Amino acid sequence: MTIKEIQEEIIDEFSMFDDWMERYEYIIELGKSLPIINEKFKLNENLIKGCQSKVWLYSELEGNKVKFTADSDAILTKGIVALLLRVFSEQKPADILTAETTFIDEIGLKEHLSPTRANGLVSMIKQIKMYAIAQQTKIPN
Repeated sequence: MTIKEIQEEIIDEFSMFDDWMERYEYIIELGKSLPIINEKFKLNENLIKGCQSKVWLYSELEGNKVKFTADSDAILTKGIVALLLRVFSEQKPADILTAETTFIDEIGLKEHLSPTRANGLVSMIKQIKMYAIAQQTKIPN
């Protein structure tokens, strides 16, 4: 699936919920399915700066696609990172770099987060794009 198709799928899923408590519960459930980062990658260099809670993000290149794993010490943040990885993991670096994150506004996520969590969300997306740049340099032309 393309990044755009995955985002549309997420928007459809969130449209099924009537209120934000149900959406929060869904995000927390998504966090339970997060591909957990190997303990050896839970290093300071993989911590996302600007997040209120601890979020570790690791990427590796498999073929010509970037695979992400992550973890967080906060259940809601774990769910947010799971959403982002669903969109961006297993995608080509160039596609990650050019992708818009329209689903975040479409589902109203940012406006329902505390300012510090919203900043953390922006930091996570920035880090995902930085990893995509780094991985793109490893792909032979």
